[in-house]
Amino acid sequence: MSTIQDVARHAGVSVSTVSNVLNGRAERMRKETLERVQSAIRELKFQPNRLAQQLKTGQTSLLGLLVPSMTNPMYGFMAREIEKFAQEMGGLRLLIGSTYRDREKESAFFDDLLAHGVRRVIVISSLADERHFETAVGNGMSVVSYDRGATPGRRSRVAHVMPDNQLAAQLATRHLIEHGHARLAFTTVAGLTMSRSAKIQGFTAAAEHARVHGEVLDGGPLNEYGETVIAQVGRATAHQIARMRERPTGVVALNDLMAMGLMAGLRECGLAVPQDVSVVGIDGMPVAGLTNPALTTVCLPVREMAQAMVARALNRERGRKDVVFAPSLLRRESVAAPPTRQRSARVPRAEELLS
Repeated sequence: MSTIQDVARHAGVSVSTVSNVLNGRAERMRKETLERVQSAIRELKFQPNRLAQQLKTGQTSLLGLLVPSMTNPMYGFMAREIEKFAQEMGGLRLLIGSTYRDREKESAFFDDLLAHGVRRVIVISSLADERHFETAVGNGMSVVSYDRGATPGRRSRVAHVMPDNQLAAQLATRHLIEHGHARLAFTTVAGLTMSRSAKIQGFTAAAEHARVHGEVLDGGPLNEYGETVIAQVGRATAHQIARMRERPTGVVALNDLMAMGLMAGLRECGLAVPQDVSVVGIDGMPVAGLTNPALTTVCLPVREMAQAMVARALNRERGRKDVVFAPSLLRRESVAAPPTRQRSARVPRAEELLS
C-alpha cells in the first residue's frame, strides 16, 4: 500500500505539499505542481487515511450541498456540476441533503454537518431570512448561498451566487411579446422566496413596458415534499387556465418542471402547445428538450455558477462575496404566434385523471 511519502517522491515534491493537496489547500500552488501530485495519487492508487485526517484537522474532505429536494432534476443537474468542480478544485466529495426550503431543517443540517467535520456548505434555499446561515459561519463554516443576493443594508459573511432571476423572467416574457402575445400569465406556487419574487418582478415589468395584459397565477401551496410535486401544480394550473373565459395565450412558468406540468395539463384539456397556448420555462434542464413540443426555456449558466460556488466554498474568491450570472434564451417549439380565436377546452373530471 502506497504512503504519502511515496506520493511525494513520485511527484518530486515535499510531504507537506501532498498534504496541502489532500486537505484542499492548493489555492496558491502552481498548476503544474498540483497536476503532478494529483497524477501521482492516481498512479500509485493512494488512499489517504480519512479518519486520521479528520482527527488532525478537525474536518473532513467533504462538501455539503443542501437542496430543496433531490427529486427535482434541476438540482441533480447542479449537483453533478458542483461535484465535478469540488473534485477538481479541492479533492472534495459531495454530501447531499434535502431541506424542502424549511429553515429548521436547514439549521439542523448545519449542526449535523458541523458535528461530522464538514466545514464547507453550499445551500440552495432563497429564503428571505438567512440568519441561521450567519450562525453557521460564526461556528467556523464556509457557507455559500445560491439563488439570492445578500439582504440589502445588512453586512453578511455568507457568499452569494445567483442567476439574474429578474432578467430571466424578462427574457421569457419579451419572447412571447415578440411573437404577438398580448394576454400573458406567470404561473408560480405559494410562498415568495427571493428568487420567485424576482421572477414575478421581471415578468410584471416586461408586460407593463409593452402595455400588455399580465397576471400572476398562484397554484397554491406545495405539500411537505415541496419541489417534488411542482409539475403536478403546473398541471393543475393548466386546468385553471382552461376554465378561464379569456385565457392567456402565452405563459411563463416559474421553472421548467412547472412548464412541463403545464404542457401536460393543457393537453389533457384538449388544448395544443403552441397552437392554443405558448409556454416558456426557466432553468434550461437538459430533459426540457425532450418534451413534445420541445420546451422553449431561459437557460441558467449552471456550469459557471457551480464553479463559482465551489471557489467561494473553498475561500478562493475573498474579494467578491456576491456574483450574479446572466441567463440566455433557448428558442424551441413551444412558442408561436397567438391563435386568431380561442378554442373551447374540456377540463377532465378528477376521476378521469385517476383512471
